[in-house]
Amino acid sequence: MQALYVLIPLAPLFGAILAGFFGKQLGRQLSAWITIVGVLVAFVGSVIVFNDVRAGNTFDGTVYTWAELGGLKLEVGFLIDNLTTMMMCVVTFVSLMVHIYTIGYMAEDAGYQRFFSYISLFTFSMLMLVMSNNFMQLFFGWEAVGLVSYLLIGFWYTRPTAIFANMKAFLVNRVGDFGFVLGIGLIYAYTGSLNYAEVFAKRDELASIMFTNGFQWQLITVICICLFIGAMGKSAQVPLHVWLPDSMEGPTPISALIHAATMVTAGIFMVSRMSPLFELSDAALSFVLIIGSITALFMGFLGIIQNDIKRVVAYSTLSQLGYMTVALGVSAYPIAIFHLMTHAFFKALLFLGAGSVIMGMHHDQDIRNMGGLRKYMKITWITSLLGSLALIGTPFFSGFYSKDSIIEAVAESHLFGSGFAYFSVVAGVFVTAFYSFRMYFLVFHGKERWMEVKHDAHGHDAHHAATAHDDAHHADDEHAHDEHHHGLGPNDVPHESPWVVTIPLILLAIPSVIIGYFAIAPMLFGDFFAKGKAFANVIFVDHEKHHAMKELGAVFEEHHGALGMATHALSTLPFWLAVAGVALAYFFYMVKPSIPAAIKAKTQGINTLLENKYYFDKFNETVFAGGARKIGNFLWKFGDVKIIDGWIVNGSAKLVNVFAQAVAAFQSGLIYEYALAMILGLAVFLLFFVNIRGGL
Repeated sequence: MQALYVLIPLAPLFGAILAGFFGKQLGRQLSAWITIVGVLVAFVGSVIVFNDVRAGNTFDGTVYTWAELGGLKLEVGFLIDNLTTMMMCVVTFVSLMVHIYTIGYMAEDAGYQRFFSYISLFTFSMLMLVMSNNFMQLFFGWEAVGLVSYLLIGFWYTRPTAIFANMKAFLVNRVGDFGFVLGIGLIYAYTGSLNYAEVFAKRDELASIMFTNGFQWQLITVICICLFIGAMGKSAQVPLHVWLPDSMEGPTPISALIHAATMVTAGIFMVSRMSPLFELSDAALSFVLIIGSITALFMGFLGIIQNDIKRVVAYSTLSQLGYMTVALGVSAYPIAIFHLMTHAFFKALLFLGAGSVIMGMHHDQDIRNMGGLRKYMKITWITSLLGSLALIGTPFFSGFYSKDSIIEAVAESHLFGSGFAYFSVVAGVFVTAFYSFRMYFLVFHGKERWMEVKHDAHGHDAHHAATAHDDAHHADDEHAHDEHHHGLGPNDVPHESPWVVTIPLILLAIPSVIIGYFAIAPMLFGDFFAKGKAFANVIFVDHEKHHAMKELGAVFEEHHGALGMATHALSTLPFWLAVAGVALAYFFYMVKPSIPAAIKAKTQGINTLLENKYYFDKFNETVFAGGARKIGNFLWKFGDVKIIDGWIVNGSAKLVNVFAQAVAAFQSGLIYEYALAMILGLAVFLLFFVNIRGGL
């Protein structure tokens, strides 16, 4: 099986290399299918390994040692257990759907081969991250995922907004990486190893070490908080979340890949993998819990005011990541991973559905210009409805089982911050339902508002006749892309997307509906995360200290399984809050659309706060970006100009010049004077030597 372990990440890497370096020679179609086959091989291999691990065959070992520095081993190694294989299946399946979808979505883009190369490389990087058995490889995969994501966010690199979004993602993630590297450094300093199994074996030693500098700090608390700061960057938690909505500047397929199953879930996976360490620090868990609670609720509020269809889904991602983080904070790691899995399917579905809508609307992304699309785009409509129902936690849908489990786990927790967390996740149910179905109703129901939109001087019909559909994604000719009008004209009719777009929608809709029902029992209350390889359990929960999972299991048994759980939920507060959110969205935007406008007019202060995204962008631009610029200017003007150039370079040159001038004074050019100097020097030397000998 080890050969298969190696093949799974290498298959998409091979496709990325061929499409990236030889794309022009291979052509558009061959480049696309080579990368698709590579990801398909990875997906099929992941399924085979998943079944093998479920049969009891796990692996933890080194594949290749590429350097040894003293006691530090830099290795490529794999840890193959149930957590790994589940992530492998999710990542490769969603990536495969995105690859197929891209055939249609990027059909007319000049950077077609380049895009396929990037997303295939993204898949390789994510697989290396989730398959790693050591912190060095984890960090390599972590950074590789980030690197490719920056390439994808800035894919249309001539667009100023894409450049800005790219730079924001880079800078904000560097803040998270600083904490992550510090945490890894502390682990190596106090354990002498970067291997998961070896570090976990010394967890009791780590828990016993205290920092004393006026306060008593457990080393393990500092390590866990530092590691989580890394997760805050990658999994977009307040205040390091600001890059994620701006990632919408990239093409829609990568929005699905980044938001659904890959980059933003890396932090959730990492904390779950490190559960043997996090279980040692209640302070670190409370920190995680509070950060997740703030993200879950307050990022949901921002989704209410968004009019860009992709940004509504983006803020939904932020909120749901907050839910996952809350689950981590109450030691319900299996539930966090469970919600990661269910969310991957319905969030990918919603993003790809949004992309299909954008194509049908001739690349108009403003939901205020849509309406009535269910008549024209039936597959996109029904799959988007299923994804929305899963997102808001409708009973019997996948999202319900994971989301409701998080709410119940928080209710059973007694950690500091659990009260605020419970309020946040319950209130978030209403908020999620409201903004999700606000988008759904405005897009698929009501009057066809594009017929009333005033168009620019370019004129849609003239543009349509000139360019047909190929204004879609002119990545390498963004000037043309920006100049052309986006949107339908009054006499235009939206169209359903081609099969390469609708097939992934259908395939993603199936697990969005059913996978939660079948997976909840083994993943949360069975042995799915038992029998670990690096530690006693794949995911470790100290049930004596943190009993939320244990009590949740008793409730699940009381309800007689998944069916009883869904039936019982029909009488609970979260369900009726979701119903209220949907009903209010329908009333506001389908029955009385004047009410939202009146509320906005009377709450200008709150609306300004939301439109400015709580001024987090301003904070990050001032503190992180501004601070980085000031440090850079200081190092440039003082360090480079004054010290290096002024003192070292120019100073040494001046010193040499002074010495040369002094020596030149003794240069007469007469040989007899040089000979006399040599004789006198020799005499002084001999006299000195004789005196030393006499002293001895």
